Amino acid sequence: MKQKMEIIRQSIEYGLPYFFACICSGKGYGMFGFLIALLSGALMSVQGVFNTQVTKTSGIWVANAFVQFTALLVCLAAWLVTDRTSFGALWKVEPKYMLLGGAIGAVITYTVIKGMELLGPAKSVMIIVISQLIVAYLIELFGLFGVEKQPLEMRKIVGMAVAIAGIVIFKWT
Repeated sequence: MKQKMEIIRQSIEYGLPYFFACICSGKGYGMFGFLIALLSGALMSVQGVFNTQVTKTSGIWVANAFVQFTALLVCLAAWLVTDRTSFGALWKVEPKYMLLGGAIGAVITYTVIKGMELLGPAKSVMIIVISQLIVAYLIELFGLFGVEKQPLEMRKIVGMAVAIAGIVIFKWT
């Protein structure tokens, strides 16, 4: 019984893909990260479409507030079942601007909704992903926000150029 409860706890904390990744990769966490990233991308696309549809009835700020509120409820439920870390630990975070993730999330929700409304899901997600890729690489390149600085690599620049070319081909052909 204790082992079953531990499996249930891990399923909630790490998600079901955790177990499939461990089985598939034979190594454990490498494949897990890949599957989680795939799931994240898929869910972001679906969420954007859902949120855009909700705004047709409710308005963008009501939809955004609902999204953030339901996210809060899910996070609180997961917290109750998993780690129960004290909320007081948040005040120890340095630098304090790192606590702006929720506010940034509200802006992200707004911009995803508007992007999908104006461009459609496929085009907006492609541009969002390219933007994420470029900004993430710049964060690594310059070592911003406490991330370990990485060297400039031409293959990554070429990869981004190919991705941008893909957007151009997708959008204008």
